[in-house]
Amino acid sequence: MRVTRTQREAAYSDFVLARQDHLRRLAYALCGDWHDAEDLLQMALTKLYVAWHRIGTEDGDPEGYVRRILVTTNIDQHRRRQRRVRTVSLDAGREATARAGLAPEDQGLLVAAVQALPEQQRKVVVLRFWWGLSVRETAQELRISEGTVKSHSSRGLAALEVVLTRAEVSDG
Repeated sequence: MRVTRTQREAAYSDFVLARQDHLRRLAYALCGDWHDAEDLLQMALTKLYVAWHRIGTEDGDPEGYVRRILVTTNIDQHRRRQRRVRTVSLDAGREATARAGLAPEDQGLLVAAVQALPEQQRKVVVLRFWWGLSVRETAQELRISEGTVKSHSSRGLAALEVVLTRAEVSDG
């Protein structure tokens, strides 16, 4: 059965409406700034729309495809500009971490700690522990080896543990 353009566009719209909040949170986790996350998501959704005739079929995986676009577009943007220090909006971070079930007093600390990680560690930690991807899936998404994923996971979690333990002791 041939799918009409109207049907494809309706399927694309349904996908975007159902997944945009989730994808926006991933974009934020990748880049650490809500405005940049919005831009990143719009670029990814535009690229997805162009490829929807191939991806939006029964056999396609639009979720994986757009996740891959988010990661690669974020990497491309980072390579094009010099790294700028960004201040993490703790209010915006509270919204994202509240969904994870964290106490309000811990939310800002966690967001700041994750954003303080080196870029590659941050990406690995977000994909592995926020999105729940396996080591293999994370390696494929970031185009790095599984060993590199494991080492970045280990180092990233160790760094987070140090920061969060210090905060717990100082509150304590």
